[in-house]
Amino acid sequence: MLKIRSTQMNVFDEAALRCFEDDMVVHSEEFSPRLCEVIGEAQLRVALRQAMKRADAYGFTNRGPIRLYIELMFLYGSHFDSDPQYPALGRILNLSGEQMLRAEQMYDQVLDYQEKVSGPEGVNVHKALEALSHFARQPSTFSENGFASEICRELTRIFPQKAAYIGDEMLQALIAEGRTEAQRYGFTSLRGEALLVALMYAFGHGCTDDPIYPWISQTLRDPRITDSTARARRLERKAKTWLDHVLVRLKRGTPT
Repeated sequence: MLKIRSTQMNVFDEAALRCFEDDMVVHSEEFSPRLCEVIGEAQLRVALRQAMKRADAYGFTNRGPIRLYIELMFLYGSHFDSDPQYPALGRILNLSGEQMLRAEQMYDQVLDYQEKVSGPEGVNVHKALEALSHFARQPSTFSENGFASEICRELTRIFPQKAAYIGDEMLQALIAEGRTEAQRYGFTSLRGEALLVALMYAFGHGCTDDPIYPWISQTLRDPRITDSTARARRLERKAKTWLDHVLVRLKRGTPT
């Protein structure tokens, strides 16, 4: 479970910073073993350094709040601070209050989310990953005029608890952002747009540039893939492979 400690970390001491990073590597491997195993220690350190830098920008300089920020990275993606799916977290981060108080407020938000959305032992998250895997394998028909409502229904089917929690307004904001991001990478099919929106729904709106999901950014930026349709198909195959790996671990009872 998340823990907040008030031990002060001397951010100006490089040795202390490296020691803290080492501690967070160990903690991350305990907190999210599946993700850490997949990305490896070198990539994990990249993600941790980014998270620590982003936390510092919000005035989180104590050990406890930084650790909480890192845990939220694993739960909601590295860009959770600006994600329309989690507006309360971003709002709290941008308050002018003392960092420990803000961290406690964020912690309370996480507990509420886990109770209403994730479910006991993350059971609802596991079901959502299974539904997302099914979505990635079953061609869905989308229409240009009805895309927003159609993909909204799909996202609600994939993870109904989350859709109910964040509400239609934030869901529509995510869909609009996802379509814009898909067009940025030249996706021309509605299926490709829908896939990217679904990935942002599952892994955070910044998943296209997130060090804890490098397979997404590497696929989208691979210079060897010059055709946008081929790029979308490659991303779909990568998503299937990643989800297969995760679901196998879940069925074996391996912690995620």
